[in-house]
Amino acid sequence: MTNPLRSPRRQPSEHASAVFSSSGLPRRRFLAAGLAGLGALAARPATGRCAESTPPAGPPAADLPRLDLHVHLDNSTIDQVLKLAEERGVKFGIVEHAGTKENKYPVVLSNDDELGRYLAMLDGKPVYRGVQTEWTDWVGCFSQKMLARLDYILTDAMTFPGRDGQRVKLWEKDVETRVDMADKQAFMDRYVDWYVAILEQQPIDILANVSWLPAPLAVDYDLYWTEARIRRVANAAVKYGVAIEISSGYRLPKRRFLEVAKAQGVKFCFGTNGRYPKMGQLDYSLAMAGELGLTRADMFTPASEGQKAVQRRRR
Repeated sequence: MTNPLRSPRRQPSEHASAVFSSSGLPRRRFLAAGLAGLGALAARPATGRCAESTPPAGPPAADLPRLDLHVHLDNSTIDQVLKLAEERGVKFGIVEHAGTKENKYPVVLSNDDELGRYLAMLDGKPVYRGVQTEWTDWVGCFSQKMLARLDYILTDAMTFPGRDGQRVKLWEKDVETRVDMADKQAFMDRYVDWYVAILEQQPIDILANVSWLPAPLAVDYDLYWTEARIRRVANAAVKYGVAIEISSGYRLPKRRFLEVAKAQGVKFCFGTNGRYPKMGQLDYSLAMAGELGLTRADMFTPASEGQKAVQRRRR
């Protein structure tokens, strides 16, 4: 069976094409950007989390690698972060925001020179080197050669097309004035379409903050994340070789989502979306892995040269 990631002729689904069309990005222009140009889905503040009160009880996932692949250096230095990694017995993957300067974060890498300086800063450090990308235009900021120097590329679905097609951060307080959520089930259908479009059309290795919901829907998580919706996201992740993060920062996805994803054959990784000193605290991730009986075979680790998503999807 051919790997769909290797086919340069792969066409996006009807759902995904419709979503990108509604975001104001003509399908042909978006696909022509392909692996020469797409847009950044960045890390989030560590506030406003949809948390369960306690992690589920279960046997420890003793044999799984202790990797936190979603660590930000905001308000800290690499030396401070490395000290924490050693204390907590966790290897970190550092991610910096990447994309156009339209994305407002303390640091946004937007060209090869900036990405090169970031990579040089991490050279020789015992960490994985990644970026967290934003929106749909981020690949155009960088050469394929520079992106391939990263260990992985991570993104999420939390920046969404608003009523005017422009990017909206779904955690912002005015979100209902900018994104139509009057019919919440209809919004969820569009949200899942957005997930699938990202997975189909962006060369990413990890999908982070998975199943997070904006405030108007968050209290009814199980109502909106139906099995059919979970399956659509999980199937797309498997088809395009993208790992799903089990987030100890957001304590998401919830167990039912993860059970469905595991049954579909999804690979998983751990992350915290942590800013100093809230990184490497993997209690929820490990507890869920124990509950699900995950093994090393279920876990993502950064790919070898030539097998990273940004390289596979050019073939």
